[in-house]
Amino acid sequence: MMPDIVIAFFAFGLVAGLLKSDLKVPHSIYETLSILLMLVLGLKGGLALHGQVTGQLLLGLLPVALLGFILPLLCYPILRHLVKLRTDDAVSIAAHYGSVSAGTFALVLAMVERSGLPVAAQTTLFLVLLELPAIIIMLWLHRRLTGEGSAGGIWRESLTSRGVLLLGGGVLIGYCYGPVGLEPIAPALLGGFKTMLALFLLEMGLCTAKACVPLPLAQWRLLMFAALMPFLLAWSGIGTALLLDLPQGSAVILAGLTASASYIAAPAAIRAAIPSANIGLAMLAALGITFPVNVLIGLPVYQHWVSWFYP
Repeated sequence: MMPDIVIAFFAFGLVAGLLKSDLKVPHSIYETLSILLMLVLGLKGGLALHGQVTGQLLLGLLPVALLGFILPLLCYPILRHLVKLRTDDAVSIAAHYGSVSAGTFALVLAMVERSGLPVAAQTTLFLVLLELPAIIIMLWLHRRLTGEGSAGGIWRESLTSRGVLLLGGGVLIGYCYGPVGLEPIAPALLGGFKTMLALFLLEMGLCTAKACVPLPLAQWRLLMFAALMPFLLAWSGIGTALLLDLPQGSAVILAGLTASASYIAAPAAIRAAIPSANIGLAMLAALGITFPVNVLIGLPVYQHWVSWFYP
């Protein structure tokens, strides 16, 4: 069976970049696509929650939010002592891997919808819940280790980031207006979701090629971390999904999210809060290695693993 059409666009961009083609997506269009994707993901989540919010549903979100605090704290000692990064860079990359990728979420959501797997109403909220905690806890850890920054600055950078505002605002609008209220804009935004995702992934393929050529073999420890860690982190998502008795589609999405690394929200927050951190290393790992590993190999593997637990 052929992979999802949007993956073909990522592969196309990757090959074009490796061939050093002059193909490029204008920066203004990429910015527009990233804004629209995050807004549409929020709207989808709000629509799913419309009329469905209960105390039990909200209580079930707590273990997911807890993952956002635990995963970066697990990654930090590996990055610091095994990968042998300095403190600023270990904190930075741990924050990227505790946080999540909106692009990966969009892709795994499209994959699950294509497969017809059931998805719980609160699933889109997982993206919002996993975006913030990792950034907050790692900026707090950096402040404890170095004495730099302030608690107020940490919250401000995290809560006012573009990704959080777009996702949170989209969820709120979708929840308040529901299908009827969103009907005038649904064809353009919700109906155009896969088209926007395909163009976004084309640019991600080009960016991946740029990040990996030439491949910095001196950072081989970081490259190994970025290639192998997603497959370990995915199991935290699978385990949490089983604990919460989530439907199969939601389990695949949570596995894909925990296996991903942020390359939109986390870089912006870290760049502002820890200017001494090498964001290039984080982008090499998150976008250059982990993102294509998940897109081309990981997501189907995680879906297969999840199927072991669902008859």
